Amino acid sequence: MHEPESSPSDIESVVRARLRGLRVSYGWSLDELARRTHLSASTISRLETGKRTLSLDLLHPLCTALQVDLAALLDVTTDDDDVVIRPVETSAPGLTSWPLTRNHGPNGVIAAKFRIETRPEDIVLDERRAHPGHDWFFVLSGTLLLMLGERRIEVRAGEAAEFSTMTPHAFAALDGPVELITIFDRDGQHAHLSGGSGQADSTTMN
Repeated sequence: MHEPESSPSDIESVVRARLRGLRVSYGWSLDELARRTHLSASTISRLETGKRTLSLDLLHPLCTALQVDLAALLDVTTDDDDVVIRPVETSAPGLTSWPLTRNHGPNGVIAAKFRIETRPEDIVLDERRAHPGHDWFFVLSGTLLLMLGERRIEVRAGEAAEFSTMTPHAFAALDGPVELITIFDRDGQHAHLSGGSGQADSTTMN
């Protein structure tokens, strides 16, 4: 949905609010940001409060210090596509996934929905995966069998689990398909959302 085009004053207000919001999110005082940009604290304060005109010579060092692209800082697009994610289904034998975050993912975190149909007897234990990082998931429906090292843990609908992915692990569905939402860090992104060769790659989440 598109809204009426923003006025210059509206755009400036958004940019000023973003500058302050980014500074606050880092936990930086005006003096700290001034030190990092070689601008004065009073100049930054006037920029944030609208008492000084926005200019490229001031925005460039601020963007560098705040680690934000200038185009992103100035983007005031009102198209819902910058907010709404329309997951694209990817299927492999025993596994269907829907990525729920864009590739960059906030703070390096990736979220996805999975439908698992792999049965326990289909899992090749010697090919269970291990990699740096942590996984968290919440079971929406069905009962998931988490094979974690030597342990076999049943996680039912309405339950969640969290574990270190340094332990060899695999997932299987008990008594029918399982649907779950999972969150994992970038170390697990390739293992989750891309398949390799062989049964283990296509039928386990990691």
